[in-house]
Amino acid sequence: MDNMKTASRQIAAQLRDVFEATPLQRNAHLSEIYGADILLKREDLTPVRSYKIRGAFNAMTNAMKGRETSPLFVCASAGNHAQGVAFMCKYLGVRGRIFMPVTTPSQKIMKTKTFGGDLIEIKLVGDYFDETLAAAKAYCEAEQGIFLPPFDAEDVIMGQSTVAAEIEEQLGQAPDLIVLPVGGGGLSAGVTSYFGRETHYAFIEPSGGACLAAAQEAGKPVPLARVDSFVDGAAVAEIGQLTFEKLRPYKDEVHLQISEDRLCTTLIEMLNIEGVVLEPAGALTIDALKDMRAEIKGKTVVCIVSGSNFDFERLPEVKERAQRYSGLKKYFILRMPQRPGALKDFLGFLGPHDDITRFEYLKKSARNFGSVLIGIETDTPESFERLMRLANDKGFSARDITNDEVLSSFLV
Repeated sequence: MDNMKTASRQIAAQLRDVFEATPLQRNAHLSEIYGADILLKREDLTPVRSYKIRGAFNAMTNAMKGRETSPLFVCASAGNHAQGVAFMCKYLGVRGRIFMPVTTPSQKIMKTKTFGGDLIEIKLVGDYFDETLAAAKAYCEAEQGIFLPPFDAEDVIMGQSTVAAEIEEQLGQAPDLIVLPVGGGGLSAGVTSYFGRETHYAFIEPSGGACLAAAQEAGKPVPLARVDSFVDGAAVAEIGQLTFEKLRPYKDEVHLQISEDRLCTTLIEMLNIEGVVLEPAGALTIDALKDMRAEIKGKTVVCIVSGSNFDFERLPEVKERAQRYSGLKKYFILRMPQRPGALKDFLGFLGPHDDITRFEYLKKSARNFGSVLIGIETDTPESFERLMRLANDKGFSARDITNDEVLSSFLV
């Protein structure tokens, strides 16, 4: 442990030539809500707005030691790993080839190119990441490059462990609890390797990408049958073999899976109240506090905020999902009598804070009733109980499709 800590502190000291230590900030708003000292480790404030630059720095500088010529670095990523590698290519003055799926948003491609400049080339290959990864590895082998995995490598894990070294230096000791986001496991493996049993941990995964939970149950890394990509910074189909071995001893610690829709309420809250823009993975640890209220009361808790690479084109979706989770927005298929004045009757049921956000109706001939797709937004969930009661009393019937995954994805 002492040797590991010494090595991590040395890497952290070398990183100071690249960027200053990210802040460890006490958040007054969260501390008051939970009756604890809630500190945020702001990895969203690195030059690439995520912790991934740390692992890229350590892996790349180690790979360059003892070489007479600069190597070609290769990676496959659609997000933060790509940006960390690109930044370090430019900083170190070495060439990089970054493979990204064809479906990668142009905003992420442009940001990666900006960080790497002329020293990197971006290759768009495959509709799915597995195809992108296979192409990157084949290219790396053909060109005798050095492949940089996003999490499952000792050098990468050591780089991410510098987050823990900074926390200890900034706080002066280990906190009572560290809340860790888990994707492939590189960050959590690095932090637990540094602190060991000096503190407690809570490992947080998105419900649609809980690969650590699946591995703990199976006793080994296993691929998930399906992954929800909404929390793209932590939605990983299979945890790393090396990272899992490092996390396996901590099965007795807190493990939580967070609903993607509930996570959106925290993204909106942090934006509106704190003015902090986070990516979904960056909000995981903050959202998880809702499930640990009793356990954390009176304690010093560090939440690692992993990143803030958020495309604002996603904001309407985040707001929508937050409203739906909070019961403030619903979608219905309304069965409405086909008679003059029926629509006017229904509109009369709406309260002063009820707002129609979607309405689709086509009158059908030779039918007594027609179907309406309607979306309604309000300020309190109880408004829907009142609305449906009035509608049913007047012969209207409504099917709530808000949480019907098939219907809502097709119609909404």
